[in-house]
Amino acid sequence: MATTATTESIDIEAKKATLIAQLRTILDLTNTEIQVAETRIAQARTDAVRRELTQNAENGRDRAEQIEQAIRDLGGFPDVIGPFLGRAAAAVKALTEQAAPFDEALLGDLALEDQLLDRSRYVKALAVAAKDKDVEALAEWLITAHSATVEWLTTVLAEDALGGPAALRRTPLQAAAGLTVKVLNLPFTWSVERAERAVEAVRSVRPAVGDLVDRGARSSEIAAKALAGARNSALEAAERITREQGAEDVADVIHAARGAAGVLDSDELPIAEYDELNQADAVAAIKDLTDASDIRVIVSYEEAHKNRQRVVSAAQTRLAAIAQEVVGIG
Repeated sequence: MATTATTESIDIEAKKATLIAQLRTILDLTNTEIQVAETRIAQARTDAVRRELTQNAENGRDRAEQIEQAIRDLGGFPDVIGPFLGRAAAAVKALTEQAAPFDEALLGDLALEDQLLDRSRYVKALAVAAKDKDVEALAEWLITAHSATVEWLTTVLAEDALGGPAALRRTPLQAAAGLTVKVLNLPFTWSVERAERAVEAVRSVRPAVGDLVDRGARSSEIAAKALAGARNSALEAAERITREQGAEDVADVIHAARGAAGVLDSDELPIAEYDELNQADAVAAIKDLTDASDIRVIVSYEEAHKNRQRVVSAAQTRLAAIAQEVVGIG
């Protein structure tokens, strides 16, 4: 009888040791998660997303405190250098992903959340086996939190895959990396002769651009506006010429770039007479859009011209609904 009791005691202690080890690992990952959330705040497209990410970081700190307490209650000691390692890991991740495509950065975030979710489920099973109701309740809380974050990141990835606008903005380096990948994947159907014609046509605007730069040297504001105008005109001319030459794939890429920059003419927008709509009417019209690329164009145009946060948020909400439907999140 005494031997059985001793065996059960040893088994419980072994389960506690495993629980402590898993909770310490989750604590380290949570500290990384907090820092990642804070680095993502600067990439938020809207104030609503910015507030959500800020709240996520705060919630992460709350979870970290609860995990630390659970470790102490089990007779263990939290890793005091965990927060520092978490910050270091997040800093390295942020630095590395600046040169990586946006989707790869988000997939890295998703991998982190998936690991936290899987370990939380494992901790729940361990807690049930150890008959520890407090740790079981903590694990259920962690499962709920990380499940929600996994769904959110999956939605953001789907938004990006559908052409955006994703809840998070790409950094300039990520945008350049993504564009490079798209260009390299284009089918090479454009003849050298047609390419030379389009390049020559765009090159013909150089004297005008050079003149604008010279005059703009006397006024930074004039220079900025002039160069932007010249860029937009060059892109518009390039799109027109490439279509005339039959290079539809290249023309589509240029058109997408113009749409992403918000420099399409108002009559090119997917919502008729968009410039005449007030905020409420614009929001209502966006809710009727079903194509993600149309939403992207509207958001880019809105941000470049009127930048009404309610309109941008409505577009983001509409795209999120479309993205969730695509990936099966109900």
